[in-house]
Amino acid sequence: MIHPTAIVHPEAQVAEGVEIGPYAIIGEHVRIGRGSRIGAHSVIDGWTDIGEECQIFHMASVGGIPQDLKYRGEETWLRIGKRNIIREFTTLQPGTVTGIGETVIGEGNLFMAYCHVAHDCVVGNRVIMANGSTLAGHVVVEDHAILGGLSAVHQFTRVGESAMLSGGAMVGQDVLPYTIASGNRATSAGLNTVGLKRRGFSPDTISAVKKAYRLMLRSGLRLDEAIARIREEVPMSPEIVHFIEFAQKSERGICR
Repeated sequence: MIHPTAIVHPEAQVAEGVEIGPYAIIGEHVRIGRGSRIGAHSVIDGWTDIGEECQIFHMASVGGIPQDLKYRGEETWLRIGKRNIIREFTTLQPGTVTGIGETVIGEGNLFMAYCHVAHDCVVGNRVIMANGSTLAGHVVVEDHAILGGLSAVHQFTRVGESAMLSGGAMVGQDVLPYTIASGNRATSAGLNTVGLKRRGFSPDTISAVKKAYRLMLRSGLRLDEAIARIREEVPMSPEIVHFIEFAQKSERGICR
C-alpha cells in the first residue's frame, strides 16, 4: 500500500507488497524489494537498491548524495540486502567514483536510531549498530559485529567478525575478529567471549581463539613473530585462519 501523500517517482521500481507511509519520498532510480516497509517522512533517493522485507522507519535518509566534496553526481550505488531494520533518522549513503563506487549492506542488520553509514562502506550480515554509531567512508564491518552507542570508526578502518565496540569507542585502527575495543582512541579490551558463546562457538574453538589473542596482543611479540607462534602452537581452524589473515591485511594497524 502506498499512502496517497507519498511521492513516488514514476520510474521507481516498487515490488509487490511494499508499504510506503505518509509523506515519504521515493526517487527515480530506487528499487524496493517485495514486502519492505517505508516509514512516514522517509526519503529514499539516488541509485538505491533495497532488498526484500526491509523495514525503514520514519525520518530515515537512505541513498542521499555522499558527504564527499569530490562527488559530482555520478551514478554510484547504495545496495541494501534483505531483512534489514533501519530505524529513525539513520543516514545511509552511496559510494563514490574515487572509492569502490557503491556502499554495500548485507542481510539481517539492525541500524538503531541516528546511525550513519558513509560512502563506500561495506557492512556484512547480522551486524548491530546501536544508537548514534557512525562509520566514516571506506569502512568495512564484518559479519556479527556489534557497534555500541555513539561509537565512531575512522575512514579506511575495518571491524572484524564478531567484534564488539564499547559505547563511545573512537576507533582509528582495525579491530581484530572476536575481540572487544573500548575507549577514546580505542584499544583492545579482551575477547568477546559472550558473543562467541551466543553464536555457538565450541569451548575448544573459544580456547584456541583466546590463545591466539594472547599471542597476538599480550605477548609483546612483533606481529610476524606472533603469527609464527600461533601457527606453531594453536590448532588451525577457519576462525584462527581468519584471525591471522585479518591481521596480516591490516593497513592502519590493529587495536592493541
